[in-house]
Amino acid sequence: MRRVSRIAAAGVATAALAITVSACGSSSTSSAGGGGKSKGVGLAYDIGGKGDQSFNDAAYAGFQKAEKDFGVTGRDVEPQDGETDADKAQRLETLAKAGYNPVIGVGFVYAPAVKEVAAKFPKVTFGIIDDNEIHAKNVTDMVFHEEESSYLAGVAAAKTTKKNHIGFIGGVDIPLIHKFEAGFVQGAQSVNPKIKIETQFLTQTPQEGGFASPDKGESAANGQIDAGADVIYHAAGLSGQGVIKAAATHKVWAIGVDSDQYSQSALASYKNYILTSAMKNVSGSVYDLAKSVIQDKKPLTGEIRGSLSNGGVSLADSNPVFKNNAALQAALKKAEQGIKDGSIKVKTS
Repeated sequence: MRRVSRIAAAGVATAALAITVSACGSSSTSSAGGGGKSKGVGLAYDIGGKGDQSFNDAAYAGFQKAEKDFGVTGRDVEPQDGETDADKAQRLETLAKAGYNPVIGVGFVYAPAVKEVAAKFPKVTFGIIDDNEIHAKNVTDMVFHEEESSYLAGVAAAKTTKKNHIGFIGGVDIPLIHKFEAGFVQGAQSVNPKIKIETQFLTQTPQEGGFASPDKGESAANGQIDAGADVIYHAAGLSGQGVIKAAATHKVWAIGVDSDQYSQSALASYKNYILTSAMKNVSGSVYDLAKSVIQDKKPLTGEIRGSLSNGGVSLADSNPVFKNNAALQAALKKAEQGIKDGSIKVKTS
């Protein structure tokens, strides 16, 4: 994975928060700990790290709120260049041994590591975001119906475009990101079956930088804009900052993802071109898991899935242009109701 500098995020200091993990001589459960009072949340970031103004930063917001509300001091950890599953497992193990509970892997890339380390630390609760394949008594799978909010994003794009030509940019060509694409395309076509939709995935694997390369996002967006698209939705993590920059440069609309990107301070210079964002409540998931462990002493386990019906996914309405468009809001309300009552079945691929 190639890491690049973050667009408009010079003020984010992350290096000081990284844990330097050294090889441990023993990984036996005898040193597992986890039975005493939690020191706070241990949070291990996904590709792109903190400062992506999207997925990772949503997790960090929940982490910060948990620290404040529960009077604990957690520890958040950056990913490293070219790391392996073993590196991720060592990171999680270090957090668990240090007394952090819960320990949360931000992103599906942590699945092998969570499976391995959770078995070694049965008294520690582990969370993983965007994966539901780990089935253990001390693991919480925090997943979302991304396709539902993406459907609404597609409706918004189709109602906003002046050229009947829109675009989707996914960070990596994987099933998770196909859910975003599928919902977006279906939503847009529900408004205009003949709408033209550009679609592109930046890389085939996460290691190639699809979620961590704003330059790749910018280049892809420029290509779609040159082809005629005037609303572009990204599901590309840190790379999405490049998509937003390109949209602002060409004075067309971008639709953000995961966090309310209109309200992100590092993207303030582009905010007038961020129509809305398809959000998922990663922040709330991190906070709720922390609350269940630290305050309630009844850890959440199993699969917890966010949807439109339970508020786990949504569209941001911070941009007044979006919020005050009565016709658009009426169309979105109708679509949302259809999804909630089951009359609209949103595709996942």
